[in-house]
Amino acid sequence: MAFLPKLSKASSLARACLIRCMSNVPENTVYGGPKPQTSNQRVTLNQLKQKYRKGEPITVVTAYDYPSAVHLDTAGIDICLVGDSASMVVHGHDTTLPISLEEMLVHCRAVARGAKRPLLVGDLPFGTYETNTSQAVDTAVRVLKEGGMDAIKLEGGSLARITAAKAIVEAGIAVIGHVGLTPQAISVLGGFRPQGKNVTSAVKVVETAMALQEAGCFSVVLECVPALVASAVTSALQIPTIGIGAGPFCSGQVLVYHDLLGMLQHPHHAKVTPKFCKQYARVGDVINKALLEYKEEVTNGSFPGPSHSPYKMNAEDMNGFFKELEKLGLDKAASASTEAAEKMNTQQ
Repeated sequence: MAFLPKLSKASSLARACLIRCMSNVPENTVYGGPKPQTSNQRVTLNQLKQKYRKGEPITVVTAYDYPSAVHLDTAGIDICLVGDSASMVVHGHDTTLPISLEEMLVHCRAVARGAKRPLLVGDLPFGTYETNTSQAVDTAVRVLKEGGMDAIKLEGGSLARITAAKAIVEAGIAVIGHVGLTPQAISVLGGFRPQGKNVTSAVKVVETAMALQEAGCFSVVLECVPALVASAVTSALQIPTIGIGAGPFCSGQVLVYHDLLGMLQHPHHAKVTPKFCKQYARVGDVINKALLEYKEEVTNGSFPGPSHSPYKMNAEDMNGFFKELEKLGLDKAASASTEAAEKMNTQQ
């Protein structure tokens, strides 16, 4: 029976080869990407609830494309929010209002391909859920089915918004609410203005957050409210609060990817970068420096050099190529190609 171990090894090798052949990931690729993760590594609502009960802060960052999603994934961020702030930081608008559902779905799909660990939450853009509960549910369903998200976020605390949140939850979709400064409502708020700064406004923030909890939201974002108001809301609720410009007493914090990285130094972005945002880097300066260096090296001819011109022809093929060019009557091209080959050899 000594042949059995050999047979077992052979079978294992055969299975491995079969799996390799069936895989949709090429064994040898020019462009590599991050290794896929298993589904049980995805952050779940239950895990977030456990963190909340233990008093462990929840981390949230926005992402709008594959590269930013991969960065969030690598950093171990808990929630990746595909925010309608893409309208401003990606599309260059002055507000979040112009972005469409179709545009948001493109961002959602790109993020879903890059972020394998965080819980994925997609914003419902302005004009896609306000008409009635059927519209709200239909939009939320599309964000999950077509966008690849795990949950949705919607803004506001009007009766219509709370009713929409309740209907979406009853349709089986997890919802994050959003109170305080709600950028989609700047028309009635009179601009990007902090909320909860007087008694009436502060009480409204608390009551709205409680109503969203009652509607079934699993978390509420508190934006641009005094820290003491955020503390009151956090204490009153039995679900996590996620602060943005709301002080340190929330259950977690969220910042916009471009803002916290100091991604953009353009005047447009400077005017929409909020006061409450801490820049953990000045990535925009690094990008600008790199682009200027690239432009300079292309201009002076130092890029690409031999180390960035890796593809070669052997001597036989090279000479054959020169002859074929001459046969085609392309003497000038043959001469240019010969000079290029000599120059590359000299530089090496």
